[in-house]
Amino acid sequence: MNIKKLKITINEKVLVDITFRINSSLALVGQSGSGKSLTLKALLGMLPSGMSLELDFDGAFPLTSGKNVAFIPQNPFTALSPLTKIKKQFFIDVRRMKELFEEVGLSEDLLERFPPELSGGQLQRVVIAMALSNKPKLLLLDEPTTALDPDTRVLIIDLLKKLQKKENFKMLFVTHDISSAKSLCEDICVIKEGCVIENGKMRELISSPKQEYTKTLIEANFANRKFRE
Repeated sequence: MNIKKLKITINEKVLVDITFRINSSLALVGQSGSGKSLTLKALLGMLPSGMSLELDFDGAFPLTSGKNVAFIPQNPFTALSPLTKIKKQFFIDVRRMKELFEEVGLSEDLLERFPPELSGGQLQRVVIAMALSNKPKLLLLDEPTTALDPDTRVLIIDLLKKLQKKENFKMLFVTHDISSAKSLCEDICVIKEGCVIENGKMRELISSPKQEYTKTLIEANFANRKFRE
């Protein structure tokens, strides 16, 4: 699928003007304020009031259909209602819920629990199960490992890779966490101030970035990750 043009403006000021292609799995990376979150909101139809969008999309399915596109948010702790049992937050039958829980490695007993009773990793698996309930063709991920501890982060990345292979969906991973993106995505697109400055195969670009901005981003990211872990 090819985003030929995604342009976001407000009061005639251009905030984002990019093109990119999702072959299988693409990481859209950049510092805070680079435009990656706005890009994600545009694809979800959730741009703030007052912003205008021009979108030229070439793909085998419409982005406007909720069944084609699913979303995994950044923080699993705030993604679900804390006062409602897990099973009541799905909009599918119990049989399908149990199938999805098996796919993401959760016990079906957790369907009877409330979100605060689950760990961060369990909650993120629940959110992933919800996202896959309608068999989406495109999965949009907004920093899905940021709120998790290092060990759980690795487990979630491995789970997403396994699920993509089984369910055959495309992924757009919006993040500043290049180290996690490297483990999950084949391709990378680096944006700065709403523009693409560099893109290509993940391992090639990580090994030999051409732009100084990309080099700085990679060095800072891996240095911080090493320190945190």
